[in-house]
Parts: sequence; C-alpha cells; structure tokens
Amino acid sequence: MRLLIYPDYETVSSKVADHICKVINNYDNKSRPFVLGLPAGSTPLGTYKELIRRFKDKLVSFKNVITINMDEYVDIPEKNPQSYRTYMYENFFRHIDIPQKNTHIPSGNARDLEKEAANYEAMISDLGGVDLFIAGVGRDGHIALNVAGSSLSSRTHVQKLNKKTIEANARFFGNDPGRVPARAITVGVGTIMDAKQVLLVVSGQDKAEALKHGVEGSISHMWTVTALQLHQDAIVMCDEAAASAISHETVEMFRFQES
Repeated sequence: MRLLIYPDYETVSSKVADHICKVINNYDNKSRPFVLGLPAGSTPLGTYKELIRRFKDKLVSFKNVITINMDEYVDIPEKNPQSYRTYMYENFFRHIDIPQKNTHIPSGNARDLEKEAANYEAMISDLGGVDLFIAGVGRDGHIALNVAGSSLSSRTHVQKLNKKTIEANARFFGNDPGRVPARAITVGVGTIMDAKQVLLVVSGQDKAEALKHGVEGSISHMWTVTALQLHQDAIVMCDEAAASAISHETVEMFRFQES
C-alpha cells in the first residue's frame, strides 16, 4: 500500500485525475479497452470535474475505456435523481467521449437480482478484469456498499444496507433515512481485490477513523476497507483532514518510502 497525503480536497481530486489520465494514456494493450472501475458519492465529484476539464483540454480520451460502476440502489427508478446511473450520467459520462455501450452499472430493477449480480460479476471477468478501480470509503469503513460484516472474499451481490450507511446516505434524500433504499447491488470486496490496481480516495475529518483502520488497523470484515492492505498495488490518496488520526510514525514511514 502507498499512502499519499495532500493539503486539501481540491489537490486530492486533481492528483487522482492525474493518475487516471496517466494510466489511460500509457495503456498500450490493443487487444482490449482499458477497464476503469468507478464509484458514486460525494468524494469523487471533484475528480470527475477534473477529468472533464482534462478531456475538454484534449489531455485524455475515453473512447477506448470501459467503465464498471461499483453499485446501484435496488428498486429505485434509473432516472431518479438519486440513482447512481443518473449520478454518473449527469456528473461524468455526458461530458466526455465515452461510448454509452462502454458504461456499465448494475440494474437495481432487474426481475432476478441474484442473476443480475452474477451476470455483472461474469461480465467483469469476461472483460479481463478491472485495470484500475477507484474507490471511496464510508465513515464506518465500507468500500463499495460492502458494509460491516461483509465477507472479504465476496463477489457482486445484493446487499442489505445497515443503519449507519442509510443514515449517511440520507443527505442525498432530503435528510430522510426513510427514503433511502434499503438494499443495493454492489461489487464484492473480492471483486475489488481482483483489480490490477486500486486507488482509494479519502477526504474529510469524518473519514479519519475509517482511514486509520484502513491503514493501521487489523484486517477485519467489520472494516472492509482493511482488505486493501492485502492488495498487491493499492494506493491511498487523501487530504490532511482524513489523515489526521493516523500516527505520526506511520505518516513518516510512508513519506520516507516515497522519497
């Protein structure tokens, strides 16, 4: 794991966008498109804005990119303003040159949700896996929507959301937890771990405890982010607020390794 700490959210967003552009531009496998895993939520918004700006400045193209989104709510209309499909279209896809057929988000309205989850996992495998998975982390340490107690070897599945996740997501639903869907389809921890590289993006004081567990804590299904400690190529990009609970010794160790 590499830990990179930047002064603020804006710098983190810019650095994440730099990394994404670099790996896409350096990708030279002509036999298959670059496969990019993406999250929704508030944290990646700055990164998406930076990527859009770089696209408009002709610094990157997404024509040869396939995207795999992490999750989607169950039983929410696709055109609902709070669906992740709408979120991705409005905040990213409609502003860049990615072909619509290359964007993939699980359907939370499938007649057979378990089959939808299995098919989504199979599709990722058929594509040759994810080259770079961008991930965020919840306040309780979950990645994608693999809430506390989820298996660290899990695959794409239907997940019942816990109280903490519902309360955290209520801010997108008029601060009413009762309006937050109770279930979602999410890629599993094992799905994320299979990616060639994972980049965890963390910002804000409210994520400090989760990041401390993710970097310094014991590997545990109660903090699913800790699984990234076992990944062969995991990068954490965070701001100083998010890193505030990490010990000085740990911060210095990672700073020394980067020098």
